[in-house]
Amino acid sequence: MKEKNELEQLQSKIEEYTNHLQRLQAEFDNFRKRTEKEKQDFTKYAKEEFILNLLSIIDNFELAFKQAEDNEFTKGIKLIHEQLLNLLKKEGLTKIECKNKKFNPEEHEAITKEQHESEEGTIIEELQKGYKLHDRLLRPAKVKISKKSGGKKNE
Repeated sequence: MKEKNELEQLQSKIEEYTNHLQRLQAEFDNFRKRTEKEKQDFTKYAKEEFILNLLSIIDNFELAFKQAEDNEFTKGIKLIHEQLLNLLKKEGLTKIECKNKKFNPEEHEAITKEQHESEEGTIIEELQKGYKLHDRLLRPAKVKISKKSGGKKNE
């Protein structure tokens, strides 16, 4: 009887340790998966600040193109600009589409409203390009949106 009781206690202990070991293995597996995902996200978004800083340079290129005469020099600079955009595209940068789209506060920042024949809340002009890095908003597009007729021209 004593041996049977000891055997039951040992089996109970074995079952307890086995359950504990299984829980620890599951926790470790979850930890491993979580750290792997964090590592992937870090790698994916590590260049975010650097790319954000480059966007101001790209904006300046585009402002200069609006003012510059179209000659061989500006054509060369435009090629460099395109190379830079293509490089950033390979890194996961995408432009947010705006023109004639419905205003989306998750992607757009309304700078001004103007009376327009378009449906209210439609983007009528892009004032500054917006970008996403992979699936994350990097910089919202600054836009002018349409408003109903009546009232002041600009707000």
